[in-house]
Amino acid sequence: MSKIEIAMEKAALLKQVRAHVQVEQTPPASMPPVSARHGRTLSPTNPFLVNLHDPHSPSAEEYRKLKSVLVEMTRLQDGFKNAVLVTSSVPNEGKSLTAMNLALSLAQELDHTVLLVDADLRRPVLHRYFEIEQGVGLADVLLGEARIGETIISTGIGKLSIMRAGASINNPAELFSSSKMKGVVDELKKRYPDRYLIFDSPPVLPFAETRSLAHLVDGVVFVVMERLASQANVKDAIYSLKGCRLLGLVYNAALESRDVRYYGGHDSK
Repeated sequence: MSKIEIAMEKAALLKQVRAHVQVEQTPPASMPPVSARHGRTLSPTNPFLVNLHDPHSPSAEEYRKLKSVLVEMTRLQDGFKNAVLVTSSVPNEGKSLTAMNLALSLAQELDHTVLLVDADLRRPVLHRYFEIEQGVGLADVLLGEARIGETIISTGIGKLSIMRAGASINNPAELFSSSKMKGVVDELKKRYPDRYLIFDSPPVLPFAETRSLAHLVDGVVFVVMERLASQANVKDAIYSLKGCRLLGLVYNAALESRDVRYYGGHDSK
């Protein structure tokens, strides 16, 4: 058995079946952003936010299954492990859509409040999907130009709040490896001890900052898109996250005919 198969077997193998392939879609540039105001209900229209627009679809149901497993794995005897990072090995595997739909699914329950953080400072998309202007966010907090409370936006969608990426910076890796980043994560965890913190981060292989952030959170959800990431990509990415808690793999855009068990197993072929 290969190392990647062993890693997949040790992790919770979470399969997401798609009626169509979901990639990191960029909303049309012509879409006019709106100003984000606290207490204002956002009304994003992007159809890939399936847990908002098509909650009875097979895709939305798969995100709810993912949510259920995540809740079970993070409610531990030694405390609530509430900080979760969502990433992938290479771009365009659906990690941002997974982070957003997972956050929406969690926030739509009565028991969970959620803060979704756009930690992909190189290619932020959260503000575009939620159709709000880019503004103060994580980068500004890390640069000392904003306080955390100034960056959090209540969406009015369930119990979901978001933190945008914020200012454009040249080298996010330096900020993410700094003590400031650790302080921000610790403050978010302590300020919201009963709230899930979902971080959408850059893919692992092209950029260094995700590896730094992965060591600061409580667990990593790793997205793999069928027919896109190679086995070597996934193997290298998982190896680079050694020492982090890998909560599981989300197998994205899987063909419905594939016979993959949901938890604790691997492809029988």
